[in-house]
Amino acid sequence: QVQLVESGGGLVQPGGSLRLSCAASGSIFSFYAMGWYRQAPGEQRELVAGISAGANTNYADSVKGRFTISRDNDQSMVYLQMNSLKPEDTAVYYCNSDRLYSSVVAGTARYWGQGTQVTVSS
Repeated sequence: QVQLVESGGGLVQPGGSLRLSCAASGSIFSFYAMGWYRQAPGEQRELVAGISAGANTNYADSVKGRFTISRDNDQSMVYLQMNSLKPEDTAVYYCNSDRLYSSVVAGTARYWGQGTQVTVSS
């Protein structure tokens, strides 16, 4: 079992930055791939970024160059640094985890957090 708890969301102006954190517990963190998804009102949940156990990364085209995913295996944490935020980045952001990186990227990961709201507005 893996438990995931997100934090760091909030209200930010366009062009601003936020860093989301996801704390994992319950298993050997370094064995697991991790990812960030988001879901805006009326939209489907979409992949933002993923990071494998070996620290390979993938990003949605819409966030490339603006967002960075990273992990700290010693602290069992995964982060999403979000810069140059746009109103269209407004969504609930979810952390997910699975032993298979393909599952994280495909959105079929076994474990999900409860989400944290990010609102980009002036």
